[in-house]
Amino acid sequence: MKKFLIGGAIAILLSTANPLNVQAASQVHTVLPGDTLWKIAQKYEVGLSELIDQNKQLQNPNIIYPGMKIMIPDMEAGRIFEKEVIRLVNIEREKVGVKPLKENWQLSRVARYKSKDMKEQGYFSHTSPIYGSPFEMIKNFGIKYSYAGENIAKGQRSPQEVVHSWMNSSGHRRNILNPNYTEIGVGFAKDERGTTYWTQMFIKPRNW
Repeated sequence: MKKFLIGGAIAILLSTANPLNVQAASQVHTVLPGDTLWKIAQKYEVGLSELIDQNKQLQNPNIIYPGMKIMIPDMEAGRIFEKEVIRLVNIEREKVGVKPLKENWQLSRVARYKSKDMKEQGYFSHTSPIYGSPFEMIKNFGIKYSYAGENIAKGQRSPQEVVHSWMNSSGHRRNILNPNYTEIGVGFAKDERGTTYWTQMFIKPRNW
């Protein structure tokens, strides 16, 4: 039986005079013998669709040759914030004797899509007008689970601030400290005005 938990939503209204500065240079991968776009996507922990979209010069994504240059989507700066959220979450779990969560990069990809979706579609809710509930979204991205939950937040300027906000809300705190979860994904997005969007997704994977 699948179980679902939603922690609620936290929004903070902030001045945008000093937005977060999130910039990073794109990486370039030189194709090696035996490479495929799928293997390259797995190597850099990015989605295949994002990799194809970044490389519109490819006439046929199924055919690449050694020596070709493949642009890797620019995601490193956002990942710094996402990984710090995971680190801080595991510190909170350690304080109460709960096992740390393992980062699942594919789940972080889903969480990143959710944060980006909230930014682009102009909503702040667990239910996306495009992807539906977080549980439908996780499932439709091909991730199997027996237990799942989600926290979202808006407006916090740093990983420390967003984790502090979640830990001071009973529903969000319950998700963060829930011993049933074993894996976590975190997604971060920021709009042109500097407003930030944060998504945490938690799962207990199902292998059957």
